[in-house]
Amino acid sequence: MLLTFIDAAAQQDPQYTQYMYNLNIINPAYAGFKENLSFGLLYRKQWVEIEDAPTTITFSGSTPVGKNVGIGLNVVSDKIGPMEENNVYADFSYGLNLGGEHRLAFGIKAGATFLNVGLFDDIYYTLPDAGDPAFSENISRVDFNAGAGLFYSAEKYYISFSIPNMFTSPHLDINRGGESLEYGSEAVHYFLTGGYVFDLNPNLKFKPTVMLKSAFNVPVSVDLTANFLINEKFEAGAAYRIEDSFSLMVNYAITPNLKIGYAYDHIVSDLNVTTPSSHEVVLLFDLNFPKKVSQSPRFF
Repeated sequence: MLLTFIDAAAQQDPQYTQYMYNLNIINPAYAGFKENLSFGLLYRKQWVEIEDAPTTITFSGSTPVGKNVGIGLNVVSDKIGPMEENNVYADFSYGLNLGGEHRLAFGIKAGATFLNVGLFDDIYYTLPDAGDPAFSENISRVDFNAGAGLFYSAEKYYISFSIPNMFTSPHLDINRGGESLEYGSEAVHYFLTGGYVFDLNPNLKFKPTVMLKSAFNVPVSVDLTANFLINEKFEAGAAYRIEDSFSLMVNYAITPNLKIGYAYDHIVSDLNVTTPSSHEVVLLFDLNFPKKVSQSPRFF
């Protein structure tokens, strides 16, 4: 299989249904957007009932430093079959006040990808020819990567564009008979997202969002989401990932600074014959600085 070259479009970067609560992960320009120290923890189990399907855990934290600077830290652990990829990135953002509530932030992220592939532990003894030297040892490597992004916001809407990983590196680098063979090169992905907040009445807000995600030269993945926020405490909505899944999601503010959310994805693509759904849980926590509580509530 490794020696057969076939063009294919497939998921590489983790995908999220609740991306609107997880913008730090995909866009470094969002770091420090909130006026307090904020954290996010997300767990996603994709394609349940499929053995070795993707499982993703993310942690993010960011805070403003001074008036226009924000810093952040992101950790993403993604496991697919015998491959486990851990990404650790530091974020830096600089914002420009364009007048009123209008703000444009520039962001960069830099860090390392720690890749482990269990060729020997998970695959070697399952092969018809267990003596294949290409699978005689596991792969473990560390690669540097960097990304960048823009985040434009006003009181009621935002637009975000980012390329979280600008450099490519192979997922498999095998030495076979003195020849180095590289497979599964990391692709450069871009994310374009946007959202708006409509005040339907003093206690109800409508929050539509959209995300376009793609690697260059492959089809675009589109997420359309519609959420309703009730009394600034309970949020519920639905989403559609075109030709992939329908989703239902809820988010509840246990306290003004602690929120928990859940998303259920119902698969409608060809995978629905083997898996019915994906699940995602997110926990959000804001820590107020002493004598500095946000005076302008953020709804995205």
